[in-house]
Amino acid sequence: MTGMLGRPGGRRLLGLLLLHSALTQVVTFVLRPTSAYRAIELDVPAAWLGALTASFAVVPLLLAVPSGQATDRFGERRVMLVGSVLVALSGVVFLTQLGGAAGLVLGSVVLGTGHLFSVVGQQAAVANTAGPGRFDTAFGYYTFAASLGQAIGPALITLLGGSSALPDTRPIFAVATVLGVLLIACTAVLRIPAGEHAGRAAETGGMKTLLRLPGLVRALVISCVVLSAVDITLVYLPALGADRGLAAGLVGVLLTLRAVASMTSRFFLGRLVAWVGRRRLMIVSVALSAAAMAAVAVPMPPAATAVLVVLLGLGLGVGQPLTMSWLAEVAPAGLRGRAMSLRLTGNRLGQVLIPSAVGLVAAGVGAAGVLWATAAALALAGTAARRLATDGPAGT
Repeated sequence: MTGMLGRPGGRRLLGLLLLHSALTQVVTFVLRPTSAYRAIELDVPAAWLGALTASFAVVPLLLAVPSGQATDRFGERRVMLVGSVLVALSGVVFLTQLGGAAGLVLGSVVLGTGHLFSVVGQQAAVANTAGPGRFDTAFGYYTFAASLGQAIGPALITLLGGSSALPDTRPIFAVATVLGVLLIACTAVLRIPAGEHAGRAAETGGMKTLLRLPGLVRALVISCVVLSAVDITLVYLPALGADRGLAAGLVGVLLTLRAVASMTSRFFLGRLVAWVGRRRLMIVSVALSAAAMAAVAVPMPPAATAVLVVLLGLGLGVGQPLTMSWLAEVAPAGLRGRAMSLRLTGNRLGQVLIPSAVGLVAAGVGAAGVLWATAAALALAGTAARRLATDGPAGT
């Protein structure tokens, strides 16, 4: 067994990277909704709520590619350390509750930037240490850990916030800050093997080399469409439930089933790729997502909807780790940080543009129309996947 899992201490390194990923997402998915609750407590205007939401993504969008360049030049651990410190610092900003709405926006900017640096460093570390033939398994585990963290985060709000409509935010911010300190400690004990950084990157021509990679644009399109489809389900499945008179509890169960199904397909990703091949799995998973998304919008009994949501989750869980492993396979070793940051940039743009475009196309048709339009976007992404070149043993 080659790569991270085959070298001495490789399993410890993988475990720490997965813990780092999970902790990053736990803190992020605790702080973001809790900061919104705090804004409601402060009775801030709607414009400030919009700024609070956007501030998490805007600065990271500008820093995504530079963060990848820093990762390739200075190493993954240093970038992850900066990200961890910023994540912990954001908890302190929220906890002190200084500056009112402006303070919340500042905390969100710091959190978004810390999240970006942490994630870019994590993905580059996985890519640079997994080794050829192990990318799919490693990124499957990595995204599984991230999904687990995203599930645990909101649960902590329920556990710590009390039973009132507006939770007590101070203990939540305090626990998130402590978890941020644990994230710093996790980074401090990481020992990532030295890889190829600035010298190799300079020789290969930097970002121009990446942009010339065959199939890069297709991979980025698939990644951002799949991620946007996940975001759309979070908003429009509840809206569809409201249109159909479904209980909020049932909709919550459907969303949980979607998330668990995605975690399952990610956990077994390496085996699935070994079974059917990377490109074929990409095509099948996107096609399954498109078909399930379209069918979910059709009125049917709740049990049938639940089955379709599970199929939807299984399909949507594959796109992100597969595009990461494909990029890790084709990008030069000294440019993998930049490759991952480029993917994150495309994802951020997709998260802004695709839901807006889908909403315009499906205007007046309701939540079902939005889901049908999203299914059409996924079908187009599946067409792009058919022409995606694959390399190495995992891609055959």
